[in-house]
Amino acid sequence: MMLPGFSFMTASEILFGRGQAAQTAGRIAAFGRRVLLVHGATPARAEWLRRAIAGTGAEVSGFAVPHEPDMALIEVGLAHARALRAEVVVALGGGAVIDAGKAIAALVPATRPMIDHLEVVGQGLPLDAAPLPFVAMPTTAGTGAEVTRNSVIAVPEERRKVSLRDPRMLPRLAIVDPALTDNSPRAVTLASGLDAITQVIEPYVSTRANALTDALCRDAIPRGLKALIRLMEAEDKSARDEIAWVSLAGGIALANAGLGAVHGLAGPLGGLTGAAHGAICGTLLPHVLVANRRAVMDPALALRLDEVGRWIGAAFDADGGDLADAAERLAHWSRNAGLPGLAALGITAKDRADAAKAAAASSSMKANPAVLPEDVLAEIMAAAD
Repeated sequence: MMLPGFSFMTASEILFGRGQAAQTAGRIAAFGRRVLLVHGATPARAEWLRRAIAGTGAEVSGFAVPHEPDMALIEVGLAHARALRAEVVVALGGGAVIDAGKAIAALVPATRPMIDHLEVVGQGLPLDAAPLPFVAMPTTAGTGAEVTRNSVIAVPEERRKVSLRDPRMLPRLAIVDPALTDNSPRAVTLASGLDAITQVIEPYVSTRANALTDALCRDAIPRGLKALIRLMEAEDKSARDEIAWVSLAGGIALANAGLGAVHGLAGPLGGLTGAAHGAICGTLLPHVLVANRRAVMDPALALRLDEVGRWIGAAFDADGGDLADAAERLAHWSRNAGLPGLAALGITAKDRADAAKAAAASSSMKANPAVLPEDVLAEIMAAAD
């Protein structure tokens, strides 16, 4: 049987492994001598990198991202970058920081207003100029934003999170050093780890899956489950390495094969409530898997969902059984590990109804293995309380 054709894109270069952060300063300075360093709320945590870059003779200016990026924050960052006449943008932090840095790098050269390039709430136009070189350094393992071609930006007045998307937004360099994730708080590890696992499961059962994303996801799904279970038991450098790899694989896979109903719902729910993205994904995942298995029409995708069920079951020492049983085990384990349900995240009945309607317009839903109408999406969210 002939393999179907596909296209594949990722970051220009990926450095993966412990100790890779030591190469950062020289590699960043090679892209330009005026560097915007985007970091989290606490500048001191990025001071080691600021000093290292400055040590190359480059001019470095920091920009803090204290929360998930919204349009106002990105506009402030753009003004900062343009005043600096930045030649390169580097982001050191979690998914929110990387998304903010990626958006700033993309929009500094742009001539049109940001809204023109945003999906759903804007025109979704391609960028009219190439982005500045962008370097991503994740300090959490979950979003895979270091190898994706979009940035998620909140639009508070619309109560939505939408994407700024362009293939040229792929980072010029992604430095994934698992040591930067060591000793992350337990709740962050759980939520971001479940997001990482979701992002290798959804591309694997996607209608746009291809041979290359399949190879990544088949390897990463069982490894991610095993590593996250271990990290909930104790701090473990080997498990940190594994989940960092799974997060990277998920970012590559979703950028090329799409996602599904978990993210189709998580985007609107996050925009409506401000609840943490990883926690939403983790609590929705088991229930979306069950709903997809019930509704899927394509026999090949049904087999993939069953395969995912076997991987989940095996992770919890439950060989055999069906996907529903495996999903129940995952949901029970996640809750016992401290993952909140949707109600505990502050998500109301109205939020859920609005999210079910908004999910239909989500780009993630287009690759879901089954059509899930609003009433089924409502049942999924009810089960995720």
